[in-house]
Amino acid sequence: MNLKPPLTELNIATANGGFYDGFTRTVAVTGKVIIGLLILWAVLFPDNAGSLLNSLNSAILTMFGSWYIYSSAFFVILCIALALIPASGRLRLGEPGDRPEFDNFSWFSMMFGAGIGVGMLTYATGEPMSHFKNNPDVIRGFVAGTSEETVRSAYEWSFLHWGLTPWACYALTGLSLAYFSYRRGLPLTIRSGLTSLFGARLSGPLGHVVDIVAVVATVLGVAQTLGYGVEQFIAGIARVSGSEWLMNDAGTASTLGIILSLVIIVGASTLSALSGVGKGIKWLSNINTVLSIFVLLFFLVFGSTLFSIAALFTGIADYLAALPSTLFTVWHTDGTETGDALAAWQGGWTIFYWAWWIAFAPFVGLFLARISRGRTIREYILGAMIIPAVVCFVWFALVGGTAIQLELSGQAQGAILGTGLSDQLYAVLAVMLSPGLATLMSLVIVVLLLTYLVTSVDSAVLIINTINAAGDEGPKARPHIVFWGSALALVVGALLIVGGLSAIQTAMIVGALPFSFVMVLMGLSLIKAIFMDNLRKRADIPRTVGTIETAEP
Repeated sequence: MNLKPPLTELNIATANGGFYDGFTRTVAVTGKVIIGLLILWAVLFPDNAGSLLNSLNSAILTMFGSWYIYSSAFFVILCIALALIPASGRLRLGEPGDRPEFDNFSWFSMMFGAGIGVGMLTYATGEPMSHFKNNPDVIRGFVAGTSEETVRSAYEWSFLHWGLTPWACYALTGLSLAYFSYRRGLPLTIRSGLTSLFGARLSGPLGHVVDIVAVVATVLGVAQTLGYGVEQFIAGIARVSGSEWLMNDAGTASTLGIILSLVIIVGASTLSALSGVGKGIKWLSNINTVLSIFVLLFFLVFGSTLFSIAALFTGIADYLAALPSTLFTVWHTDGTETGDALAAWQGGWTIFYWAWWIAFAPFVGLFLARISRGRTIREYILGAMIIPAVVCFVWFALVGGTAIQLELSGQAQGAILGTGLSDQLYAVLAVMLSPGLATLMSLVIVVLLLTYLVTSVDSAVLIINTINAAGDEGPKARPHIVFWGSALALVVGALLIVGGLSAIQTAMIVGALPFSFVMVLMGLSLIKAIFMDNLRKRADIPRTVGTIETAEP
């Protein structure tokens, strides 16, 4: 085999002057056009948009449901293997002398706040409660819904969706980018993760397509998260202030409430994004980590502690025992009542989640890469995959377990089960506490949610601009930051007003599909790169950009 040093240059053309100075004009303009057309379509032709999105969603679930399941399983297995295998696990994301820029607390705070904090606040109560009523074990008649026997299966499925898989999607994307950027000196943009497969061809149209797909997936993935956050934010403000005009009779956010909350969230996010990662984002991430710990301690002390701890450990044990099977389980419609119900449940939950994590992966992955230089692959994967999954398990057990126990004991009398997803956490507090204390804790949740939302949006805006600028992490023109902050607000607002959360969910599943193929290729590219670098090590051939430059005559 004729071994050569790896590719260390990817010449991506960027504009030299003008409004798009420093940006890859093709990527930046095309991304803006696609998102702009989506907004106009949803606003001007809402019926057509809703109908076509639903048709596309049904087609994707039918044709690509198995693809989402198997590709996500591949991401989990690959990350675990790379961490455990010594030849890959000990490799450093950077030069041999590089060390982490951020301490572990700030690193974890930024990673968790940007990665999953908003959704966790919504689903830590809502998902265990939903699976407590219905899950595949209930559908197959193994247990009865809303019974004590259903608690274990409710947590097994909740932990599947919020455990290793989402963080494997994020970790793999970030690992690929960090490996090629910090070891090879390539631009910190999505296309760089494919260079061991396609080489210098990625500097042209092929690479532009990859980055455009990543930008669109990022906008739709963040829109999904922002949509849930907005609904819960408005529900909390309505609870705290008693302002009934913020909510509709159906229990969903009113149009005026949506507009007002988006102005607050995106305005704060844009200001934070203008300050950069090391200031606003780091500061907000540390705040929401402290508030998260406070909320967890509150539920640990005042919640259903023993019930929740039992749910935590039995849920983790059941999840890990079933993981080899559930990772690869695919249910198809077969004309039977049970088979069709299982397929519908998996499409509405598991496949929806896998698409959500994949759509979110270019944003969170690039952000993880941005803050993880100097760490080893093993350290990175353990920090970016295992620890956040355990924190999610603790959240779901303490918060969701308290909600379930309140219903099982009869204390809640349906007050939690009977309310919408976005309002369930506040309903738990209302059952647990006196009205005054419930209002105070609800206010804490609203503030925590706001910090998570701002952290997610401002991080996303910076990441989108990094992709558009061919991996340049330096400060960019303020109008581009303002544009993408406004675009996120308009996408969420338009789709929420037109079709509610289901419209955002459908758009996200459609947008995630192209990037799922990119992610699989990134995984294969990373395997090849690590394998070749180990061969180069044996042949004493330079493997990182610094050693290659030093070795040049």
